[in-house]
Amino acid sequence: MSLEAIKSLPDVLASARRITIKVGSALVVDAGSGVADAAWMRGLAEEIATLMARGKSILLVSSGAGALGRRYLGLTRKKLKLDEKQAAAAAGQPRLMSAWEEAFATVGLKTAQVLLTREDTEKRRRWLNARATIDTLFDLGCVPIVNENDTVVTEEIRYGDNDRLAARAAQLVRSEALVLLSDIDGLYTDDPRRNPAAEHIPLVEKLDASIEAMAGGANAQAGVGTGGMATKIAAARIAGSAGCATIITSGQTIRPLSNMARFTVIKPQASASAAYKAWIAGTVVPAGKLMLDDGAVRALRNGKSLLPSGIVEVTGHFEKGDSVSIVSPAGEEVARGIATYSAEAIRAIRGRASKDIEGILGYTSGDEVIHRDDMALV
Repeated sequence: MSLEAIKSLPDVLASARRITIKVGSALVVDAGSGVADAAWMRGLAEEIATLMARGKSILLVSSGAGALGRRYLGLTRKKLKLDEKQAAAAAGQPRLMSAWEEAFATVGLKTAQVLLTREDTEKRRRWLNARATIDTLFDLGCVPIVNENDTVVTEEIRYGDNDRLAARAAQLVRSEALVLLSDIDGLYTDDPRRNPAAEHIPLVEKLDASIEAMAGGANAQAGVGTGGMATKIAAARIAGSAGCATIITSGQTIRPLSNMARFTVIKPQASASAAYKAWIAGTVVPAGKLMLDDGAVRALRNGKSLLPSGIVEVTGHFEKGDSVSIVSPAGEEVARGIATYSAEAIRAIRGRASKDIEGILGYTSGDEVIHRDDMALV
């Protein structure tokens, strides 16, 4: 990707620090041979390498495991039972990862597989653990490649499609932009495959019933994948609630980000940081309470994280990832935040320096009891 191509990206994408990119099965799997499309994957890998060289962190959500596994196992029927789908995913996942590893190796990047279930993004402790793992992979200059853990989930507890998975993953890592690469270059007033008069919509300021009514079904012509425009709109709503813009565009070129001639940008409701902190402050019921000394209260109000040295008292029984209330010596609530340690652990380290945490607990989850990014002043 050239500098000129980067300058031509949508503003929300060019300015984003973290980007989640989702690719559909119809892009990853060659329709004729049923194997991974190495040339297409290598082209996207080159673009991602260019973006990462300019300081961006990229999370890749890739479909294709089921489609690759179907052909490999000889499952030719169009409709498969759940156990057959899971078998296809199990056989296809290593082939998908191997293809991505080869693509990124050509640009000197390492990859890592991240398999998620819905509980990983809906149960707070698992959410924090998954985020910490992906953050570490970003720090190591790695490309995390996410897929749903199809071999263990059932129809009742699965995301259902990788558009929604991508939106949840974008929330997880606090992406500012979610790119949905598909077989169509954005949202239209009607399905352009059936109605040539359908008009392209370049910008959606607000998702409402009229926008949702324009979404059609999955692309039956491609023969793979489960998503359609309706799932992309649902994904945009999920991402937008966390302050993440969604870009829907075609991936049907070798370097789809460089050749984004047409696209639809769906604006978020707020910035990612503002949406997350509003959620912490206004929608979470605290599971416990931390009383601080005056110095720690001043530090928080100056934008600092909460360290164990400033904690005087711990009230309640809570686990890592639970929301807690942070109060002054007078009992006034000054903030709410997501705890990095359990109540029991915080009781053991309160009043102590961060360097003592590992010696006291036998492990460390970081220097902060609550990181400033996971805290909202109230």
